[in-house]
This record gives sequence, structure tokens and C-alpha cells, in this order.
Amino acid sequence: MPHIDIKYFPRDLSEAQKQSLVDDLCDVIKKHLHSADSALSVALNEVAPERWQTDVYDPLIRPSLETLAKKPGYTL
Repeated sequence: MPHIDIKYFPRDLSEAQKQSLVDDLCDVIKKHLHSADSALSVALNEVAPERWQTDVYDPLIRPSLETLAKKPGYTL
């Protein structure tokens, strides 16, 4: 039951672009984890740049730095 939770700076994406992103993410997960499409869920969450450290980096990234599969190329 993979759940994908993408947090990103606001972008001017149309609903079609968001759906294309979701479709691509699901395709990758289905390919590598052999998940059924019906088992997947995806959240797209815009986070303002001034909120990134308090809402994303400090609570989610910093505590997991040693175990992240892909580490960010920045520190805050």
C-alpha cells in the first residue's frame, strides 16, 4: 500500500500537469514495487518557501538524514 507524499514549492501547474505527475509517479512505483494501481495513493502538497524549514526540513528531513535514500544537497 504505498503512499506517496510530495511536498514542493508552489508551482503554476494545471490540473492536467498534476495528473501527469501523479501518473508518472505511480508508474515508477508499480514498476519497482510491483504494486497494483488500486493500492497507491498520492498527495501533492505545496509548501511556501518561507515555511519549508519549519514544515518540512526540521520535522521530516533532518531527523531522517541518516536513513534517507536520497539526501538533499542543502542543509538548513
